[in-house]
Amino acid sequence: MLHNGQVNMSLWPRFKMVFDLHLSSLRNANIKTLWEDDVHPHYVTRRYAEFTASLVHLNVEYGDGQLDLNLERLRMAIEDLLVKLAKMFPKPKMQTVFLINNYDLTIAILKEAGTEGGKTQLHFEEVLKSNIAIYVEEVLLEHFSDLIKFVKTRTSEDPASSSDKANIGDVEPLVKDFANRWKAAIELMHKDVITSFSNFLCGMEILKAALTQLLLYYTRLTECVKRVNCGSALNKDLVSISSILYEIKKYSRTF
Repeated sequence: MLHNGQVNMSLWPRFKMVFDLHLSSLRNANIKTLWEDDVHPHYVTRRYAEFTASLVHLNVEYGDGQLDLNLERLRMAIEDLLVKLAKMFPKPKMQTVFLINNYDLTIAILKEAGTEGGKTQLHFEEVLKSNIAIYVEEVLLEHFSDLIKFVKTRTSEDPASSSDKANIGDVEPLVKDFANRWKAAIELMHKDVITSFSNFLCGMEILKAALTQLLLYYTRLTECVKRVNCGSALNKDLVSISSILYEIKKYSRTF
């Protein structure tokens, strides 16, 4: 009668051959053939995630370090492929959306497997988080680029700092532009999120993160207005923080 160790030893060469075929197919994939003008999850991602989930499930019982190493190789190969596919999209924001959708699907499938996804899941959660942060900045720059540029270059988060050289002529156009467009811009961002992200809940979390970041930028602008000479003349044009918070809560209730 064969012991588990003997069975593993006898099956490993065959398994390694199959595994290496999967790995090779990812590494040698033809990007132009695989690329589709669609930001939603690629079918190759689903295949990778399901294959990985089954191996992670098996590895819970055996805790095979060799398998962990090979899962890492496979993870690096799919990530490299996804980044190459993403670069086929002409706009940076669409590249980021594509990566978010694929990372999010991978995490969901690993979770569905009923096991802890281990290092693989943790890694994808980290890259998902970093890409969401990138998307938040990209979508805000589409609608509020002048405000963001001003806040980042002409104001300081420290009210006592002397680095702020702004005057009323600098801030007045920004304040009035925001007052005129902010609600319409948020609605456009909402529509963008709804159509871009496959996972509705993930999309709503991303929108909430974007609106929260917008609130932080606008708060810094209002603090700057308070410090400039004659800034009080713009008080009537300032949108109240409570109004922006209300919009954030309104979209949060979509859950």
